[in-house]
Amino acid sequence: MQVPVTDDLFTWPSDEPQLIASERDGVLSFPARPGDDRRLLSRRGTLWAFTTQQFRPPSPPYDGADTAETFQPYALGYVELPGELLVQGRFTEPDPAKLRIGMEMEVVVVPYTTRQDGTEVLTYAFAPVSSEQEEQA
Repeated sequence: MQVPVTDDLFTWPSDEPQLIASERDGVLSFPARPGDDRRLLSRRGTLWAFTTQQFRPPSPPYDGADTAETFQPYALGYVELPGELLVQGRFTEPDPAKLRIGMEMEVVVVPYTTRQDGTEVLTYAFAPVSSEQEEQA
């Protein structure tokens, strides 16, 4: 069984997931704020800034299933969704040498952790768009 990390963060299930923002008085917010109108964000944007996480974040608030010994470094940063806003997120590509400012990225859904009952918890991430995907778009 799979579940999203929280409701109203991204469309699920979906072959083409989108982040769910809110809008009030023409201003977008992500994650969505309670009581505001919901709006789906663009699936693609450009890499605006990034860094790498080289050690396991402190718990709490981090609640991943890994340990200090099994932790795998990852990249994270901001993706600019054109005409909308900057969104912070984790990237599927952990190697900073393979990332470049301005490259096209898209929203994907990835495993985050597995609960004790075996339920896989999913979250969003940004994946680099391959040149093959760019040609299809």
